[in-house]
Amino acid sequence: MDAVAAYLALRTPQGRADPFPCYAVMHAHGPVLPLGQPVSSYAAVVHGYDAVAQVLRDPLFRVPDKERMSAVMPHWQEHPALVVFMNSMMFANGERHAQARRLITQVFTARRVNGLTLAITELVDDLLDRIAEVGAGAATVDFMTEFAYPLPSNVIGALLGVPAEDRAWFRPHVIAIGGALDAGDPAKLLAADKSATEMNAYFTELIAQRRAKPQDDLVSTLAQAWEGEPGLHEAQLLSTLVLLFNAGFETTTHLLGNGLSTLLANPGSISLLHREPQLAPLFVEEFLRLEAPAQLTTRWCIEDTEVGGVGLQAGQQVMVLFGAANRDPNRFPVPDRFDPWRPDNHPLTFSAGPHFCPGAALTRLEGRIAFSRLVSRFPDLAATGPSTRLDQLALRGHTSLPIRVYQPVHP
Repeated sequence: MDAVAAYLALRTPQGRADPFPCYAVMHAHGPVLPLGQPVSSYAAVVHGYDAVAQVLRDPLFRVPDKERMSAVMPHWQEHPALVVFMNSMMFANGERHAQARRLITQVFTARRVNGLTLAITELVDDLLDRIAEVGAGAATVDFMTEFAYPLPSNVIGALLGVPAEDRAWFRPHVIAIGGALDAGDPAKLLAADKSATEMNAYFTELIAQRRAKPQDDLVSTLAQAWEGEPGLHEAQLLSTLVLLFNAGFETTTHLLGNGLSTLLANPGSISLLHREPQLAPLFVEEFLRLEAPAQLTTRWCIEDTEVGGVGLQAGQQVMVLFGAANRDPNRFPVPDRFDPWRPDNHPLTFSAGPHFCPGAALTRLEGRIAFSRLVSRFPDLAATGPSTRLDQLALRGHTSLPIRVYQPVHP
């Protein structure tokens, strides 16, 4: 298979399910794969570690913003899901991005995140109690349903101020909105539009409630901060809250599912982490490298430039593959091997530069607590059948992951 064929294979169900052989073929041909018409609307795919890091940090590369979206998709405002994305700082450049990000980082602080340690631990233990109860009476427990979805949903929900009884409602909506990131699938975009409309309505009501009666949560704090910030409008606040919930939910959910599937594929690692729970931070970092929950993003260049020896013209768009960069053999020897002791292990899973994910510390904290306590409670956990995965390339994760938490007793 040549590199262009490998890129095209990523668009197939098989490629979405297992993109890593395609990444390996592309790495063998250099850090950047030139494309262009008629193969793709992307001028190139950037997949080598150093090349990806360059693009993410270089001010000559921008995220697709409203102006760019209007040029490539004139009717994007007809889609509520795309409006949510375009009104958020995720798809903003320059001062508009910096202004919104300042507000987020002022309230989403390391102190606030670290202050959640006890609450996350209690949530983890409650969910493990539930797994123990279900697992005692059944051969199979779905880890995604019983743990990987409810943990981050409750953590980000509590942080934002979403009432506990409403949090389960978000799961299908979060999955649907994530599907909008897989460009070119009209059915996924239609489902994302419906969910975006419903989530907008939910947060509109919650903002009104918090303005009338503020509480100690991010919705109250951000709503107040937004009012005092010139140039920021209500639609941006709404989009920020929708995507904060989605990002805080999905990234951690898929870290948990991908991490556990990695442990199950490397059984000795479960007993090791059981014996030495202080290794959890190393395990989590390697999970993030090996199976990045977010596999790709998009950038476009504002001037003629060069990346990895490939020339790009102003206005051209590139696909940036986090998942491939994290398996670049020039940066990570034997990249497909699970190795928590990798020296200088700094995956690009949370991006880099001005768009580095502000929730990275929270995701890592949840992962460290979850995996150390999971294997401590259930050192004999094992897979009981095949898992099912999201049929997406942009987001990599499971929809179900059946496990057994107790050793069967033989007479």
